[in-house]
Order: sequence, then C-alpha cells, then structure tokens
Amino acid sequence: MSKPKIAIFDFACCEGCQLQIVNLEEEILDLLGVADVVEWREAMSEKSDQYDIAIVEGSITRPEDEERVKKIRSRAKILIALGACATMGGVNKLKNNFELDDVKKCVYKQDANKPHLSTALTKAVDEVVNVDFKVHGCPIDRKEFTYIVRSLLLGKTPEIPDYPVCVECKAKGNPCLWEYGQVCLGPIIRAGCGARCPSSGFRCFGCRGYVDNPNVDAAKDVIEKYNLNIDDLKTKMVLFGSTQEPTL
Repeated sequence: MSKPKIAIFDFACCEGCQLQIVNLEEEILDLLGVADVVEWREAMSEKSDQYDIAIVEGSITRPEDEERVKKIRSRAKILIALGACATMGGVNKLKNNFELDDVKKCVYKQDANKPHLSTALTKAVDEVVNVDFKVHGCPIDRKEFTYIVRSLLLGKTPEIPDYPVCVECKAKGNPCLWEYGQVCLGPIIRAGCGARCPSSGFRCFGCRGYVDNPNVDAAKDVIEKYNLNIDDLKTKMVLFGSTQEPTL
C-alpha cells in the first residue's frame, strides 16, 4: 500500500509555524515513515500536483493567492490550516481596519502603486475554501501538530479543545494574571497550548482564536471585578481578533 502524500504550502506569513515542524527533528522522521512529503518549499526543491493532505500556512492577501489556494484545495482530500495566519488571518488581518491605499503607502512609500505589490483584504484560508482541520496558534504547538497529523493518518478525527485557556491555567495551578494587573484574554480564547504564555507570567493575547461560544458574561465579570472598562479588554483583542471579535 502506498503511503499518503503530504504537501506543505505557504502564503502571507513569517513561516514560523513551518519552522516548528522542522524543529520536530527526530519526530519528523517517524512521520516520514508513514507518509511521503512531496512538496515543501522550505525544506525541499521538489514539487508535485499529487497529494492527499495539503497543509497551508499563511493568510490570503491577493486575488492570485485565492486562485492558488483554490487549486490546492481541489487536489487535496484533506486541507489543514496551519497557524494563526491561516486559521483566522493572523496579524496580517490588522490591515483590514484601514484603507488599503493608506496601508500600501505606509509600507511601500513611493513604490505603493507598483503592480507586484498589489494587495486586498486579508482572509483566513477558510474564508476562501473549505478547511478540514485547523492547527491553532502563533506559532503552532508542535505536539498538537503531530497529534493532528498522526490522527488523520490513522483515519481518526482529532479532537481540538473548545474550552478557554483559563481551564488549562486552573489545571496547572497558575495564579490568575488579572490579579497582577494584566488584561489576559484567557476567558474567551481557545485552549490547547497548555496555557503556554500565562505559565510563563505573560497574559494570553489570543493567538489561538476565540472558543466557538465564548463566555462573554464571564469576561465581563472579570472586568467588573478589577474595576476596568470593556474597552480595556477590546484593546487587547485587536492583535489577533480585531475583525472577528465576539460581542462584548
């Protein structure tokens, strides 16, 4: 029996999530034992139009990117969005809050109107094509990535957490960072990272996106408890969720 073929593609991103895959080191050899990587620009020069699983990192920022990801989708049995840029638009989506011409002038100055620097509203991959599974985070969690890929290769459906980061913080016995004056997004952000940032003393800043049904009442209770304004929380939501924030 032939091994499943995997192809990895990148769009607008820093490619940090792909580096997390490279950093798997010995573990990546285990994956290669049960699957063939047929295309991966960051690690190999070969290309292929034949693959079973497509892994896409990066947001979609140009019309030509939309056509390319549609072609990738048409060839893949399974498509995985890799990292915050692919799953929800990431930091790149901040530009959607401004006029695109102003954004181009700010970034490219006198070269703003050159055709190869064209841009459009940033989209997550699932705003263009159907996505089967998402690996959340900025960057992704390597263990979660291998769990999802291994599950798919075994014909199983991976279970992605749909509860807030606060649950993981409580399980680890972490002190609540709100007690230390940090406006943490833990009450409304999807868990699965092991509360990596709060465990290191830094607030959750939302790189995994909102849980499907965020408990906004709990978030409001926390804000009231610490005598803050709802705008204090919304300000922190801008980095990764400015265009998809829940109603607070």
